[in-house]
Amino acid sequence: MKRAHLKAVRTDSELQCPQLDEAMRAMVDEYVLLPDGISRDKLLQATRDSQLILMCYTPIQRDVISTAASLKGIVKYGVGIDAVDIDAAIEHEVPVCNVPEYAEQTVAEGAFCLLLALAKKLIPIDRQMHRSGWFWPEQPWLANDIAGKTIGLVGLGKIGRSMARMAGSGFAANVIAYDPAVSRTAMNNIGVHKIDSLPELLEQSDYVSLHCVLNEDTHQLLNREAFDAMKPGASLINVSRGGLIDEAALLASLESGKLAGAGLDVFCDEPLALSGHSVSSLFEHPNVILSPHITFYTREAMQRLETETIERCCEVLGGEKLLIKSTDPRLLRQQKGVTFSRPA
Repeated sequence: MKRAHLKAVRTDSELQCPQLDEAMRAMVDEYVLLPDGISRDKLLQATRDSQLILMCYTPIQRDVISTAASLKGIVKYGVGIDAVDIDAAIEHEVPVCNVPEYAEQTVAEGAFCLLLALAKKLIPIDRQMHRSGWFWPEQPWLANDIAGKTIGLVGLGKIGRSMARMAGSGFAANVIAYDPAVSRTAMNNIGVHKIDSLPELLEQSDYVSLHCVLNEDTHQLLNREAFDAMKPGASLINVSRGGLIDEAALLASLESGKLAGAGLDVFCDEPLALSGHSVSSLFEHPNVILSPHITFYTREAMQRLETETIERCCEVLGGEKLLIKSTDPRLLRQQKGVTFSRPA
């Protein structure tokens, strides 16, 4: 009996994954790479007859899932699944997975790097050195210690816990966290003080770092009221998802001076642009560090990501149950074609 023609589509081809691409070309008869920003019509045309979709940022919504009659699985080569219509996938019995563990320590290191750079005024100092060659210790360059400061973590999953360890054990900071899903005992066991409300955490924190998933409950979690509640002179770190922040409120807080600085790796509308973007004015703020959604991008993390993505693709194309390692409730609702590494 003749084997069915196997086709796989990978979106967001700008993210180079040579090991993954080589493996996929060996597994399927047709392998299509689509760029970021692909039109809906071209996306629908490419995925219509595919058995597998690999996506990173491109939204895979109901129209894609419902028209891809041969679709056997969607693999997010990354963590966040907010760009996938999970309800539509469940209705059409198309299993969805992500790769949740490949960059936990990596992203925490990236967040702490941004925190350090803000505290030590690393970027403005470097720019001034390039302009003048040398300068003397004066008030504009006066930096801050991290020891003794209060670092507030919004979300205490694995990335947040890595961040807590670096800040607390590594730099002698006072670490507090707001996460309704983590008990006081569990936080105490890793040296973190549990805070019961977000406003209370914001009022106490010298640095606020976001480490939670984006969903209906957390969308624009940091809104105008939240920024008003922040400690004057605090700084904000976000390496999670841009949608956690009301960016208009962020800009207003920066412009008023209430927020001293920000280190941002993610944005509501990506990619960012020097002009014509809703937050292009961020480039004008001397105490804002901008990064292009890249804290995950290390040699080691990419090796882990590509290796595990290949494993999940083999399951889909081989007719096996798709392994779900995530604890995200949206993925745990799946019943068809999946198996769980943790009890659902």
